[in-house]
Amino acid sequence: MKNHFFLVGLAVLMLSSCNNKPADQSTLSGLNPKNFQSTVNGVQTHLYTLKNKAGMEVCITNFGGRIVSIMVPDKNGKMQDVVLGFDSIKNYINIPSDFGASIGRYANRIDHGKFVLDGKTIQLPINNYGHCLHGGPRGWQYQAYDAKPIDDTTLQLTRISPDGDMNFPGKVTATVTFKLMEDNAIDIKYAATTDKKTVINMTNHSYFNLNGNPEDLSTNNLLYLNADYYTPVDSTFMTTGEILPVKGTPMDFTTPKAVGKDITKTDFIQIKNANGYDHNFVLNTKGDIKQVAARLTSPDTGITLEVYTTEPGIQVYTGNFLDGTVKGKKGIVYNQRASVCLETQHYPDSPNEPKWPSTVLSPGQTYHSECIFKFSVNK
Repeated sequence: MKNHFFLVGLAVLMLSSCNNKPADQSTLSGLNPKNFQSTVNGVQTHLYTLKNKAGMEVCITNFGGRIVSIMVPDKNGKMQDVVLGFDSIKNYINIPSDFGASIGRYANRIDHGKFVLDGKTIQLPINNYGHCLHGGPRGWQYQAYDAKPIDDTTLQLTRISPDGDMNFPGKVTATVTFKLMEDNAIDIKYAATTDKKTVINMTNHSYFNLNGNPEDLSTNNLLYLNADYYTPVDSTFMTTGEILPVKGTPMDFTTPKAVGKDITKTDFIQIKNANGYDHNFVLNTKGDIKQVAARLTSPDTGITLEVYTTEPGIQVYTGNFLDGTVKGKKGIVYNQRASVCLETQHYPDSPNEPKWPSTVLSPGQTYHSECIFKFSVNK
């Protein structure tokens, strides 16, 4: 009899063990977690799935702190994946991209990769039209974060960046905490400390396609920006140091309009310089997370994304460099304009613009930033 109970108990334990293997279960978005298991610089990579009671699902890999998929309901109740990305960690490692990444140390561009801090000139690596973009060629989007699942809706990622990482000064300890809320919002909180004075500017670089199918370009999506001004760029995508009004120009999204409405008006020099939109907009929200900073809506699916942030700016990027050479999830080719990025941030090249909000972080201080991506349906 004792052996009988022992065998029954063992069978129950084995069944329980089998049921607790997430690597054997495909996600709602069709991802196989096994395809995200690897080791990068001694850190194991995995796919983490967040779910709320409403049925929304967010999949994240600790490689680059990347959002891999976001499943939300459309106006007919059908679940749609609304971000671009890859099906495996192999593609994220081998195909350079910023899809869904947690960017650091410095999101966006620094002019010629050079800035002065306390009288010392810092020279960063150059990786984009003569400038340093997104922390350099081995920025945090290409590193593995340490992952700590908190509960079914929360994941905390930690990155310890050594002094001299991409030649940035200071040992920085940074965290990115993703929390999926019950109202279908993804609340992303960033924090960082340093042991030497440095600069930091973190963001999430998700490529949104609210049509639910990247084969359908995002140019029909309606975009609203709570921004009366923007920072223009030159032909190398570098900010000029000016802050100009959007009124009367193709940069004006204070009244919602289709992303593609003015995107080919290259007689306007800013559209020509960026080959579309790749600009930082100066938000009217002034760091108030309760005010909507941006709103994007697909007329096809009715899916609406609202962005809230404590940051002073938001970079709008319309997938101008996507050229059909990359295949993403489900083998879909990513063509130009297949997405819209809404990157909350301090302004590009702020270390060289003393009149702009500072990105300097000193020992004893803690960097804080918050971004909320809130999804709903416009029926």
